[in-house]
Amino acid sequence: MATPTPLAVEDVLRVNGSRRFAAALAAASPFASLADAVLAARRIWLDKVDVTGWLEAFAAHPPIGSTSPSVSKWSQEEQSAALSTATDSAAQELAEWNARYREKFGFVFMICASGRTAPEVLSELKRRYTNRPIVELEVAAQEELKITELRLAKLFSSETPAPFTSAEGHTSQSDKAAGSSNRTRPPITTHVLDTARGSPASGIEVSLEVWKDASSRPSFDNKDFNGWTTLGSSVTNNDGRSGQLMDIVDNVTPGFYRISFNTSKYAPSGFFPYVSIVFEIKKSQTTEHFHVPLLHSPFSFTTYRGS
Repeated sequence: MATPTPLAVEDVLRVNGSRRFAAALAAASPFASLADAVLAARRIWLDKVDVTGWLEAFAAHPPIGSTSPSVSKWSQEEQSAALSTATDSAAQELAEWNARYREKFGFVFMICASGRTAPEVLSELKRRYTNRPIVELEVAAQEELKITELRLAKLFSSETPAPFTSAEGHTSQSDKAAGSSNRTRPPITTHVLDTARGSPASGIEVSLEVWKDASSRPSFDNKDFNGWTTLGSSVTNNDGRSGQLMDIVDNVTPGFYRISFNTSKYAPSGFFPYVSIVFEIKKSQTTEHFHVPLLHSPFSFTTYRGS
């Protein structure tokens, strides 16, 4: 696509099977470049498409390793490395684990399989099978986004995106097409999931702080609360996502950050009146994205670094 041309919804549905995503991206076109399209796709997928849309997109993919003649050309290309390295026993094991995964989570195993061998895919499937369903949904959505970016690059065939390595260490082809200086969201984001109800947690107050005391650092032995400065605050929406907690900047300042959640209002009878998570961003990580979710129930909570 050498010249800016509006995208048809039908073309976008080849890229991503969510009708809401396809309609929004088509409406946002034309794009002057692949980079512009990728930025718009990320914003729409992460901020405007709900869980129903995610599941619709997942359903458009065949099981990994499928040799059905109905599999699209793009899916065949993306799975070619896995298919070419799968022995009969590996293919059988992959099919069995695909079935287990679908029975547990209710959707097809999502992975950006381009360049990944059958043993690599099978190992990742087994590892992610141990996830909680609400965690795995987020992971699958990130994998769908990687596939979406790859397929956008095929639509914009005159441009070749450079490879990148995501926060989880998986390699994709189009993330750097947008350039690390073109963020569409703040470097630090969060969402809250209610693991007791199995749904997003809305209405939770969230605040983000940065450690400003240059003469010391927060630690188990140094709990001086005067060193923290608030960057922003918000309340989670119906999808459990907070609003913007800090400015959208090219390079986040390295240092210590604290994200806190007022869980007492959400679960008054719960054990935790609030939850604070302290983490460090190193100098080598200033262009990366840090998604710090909270998985909460009245008597337990979990967090992890997402992307």
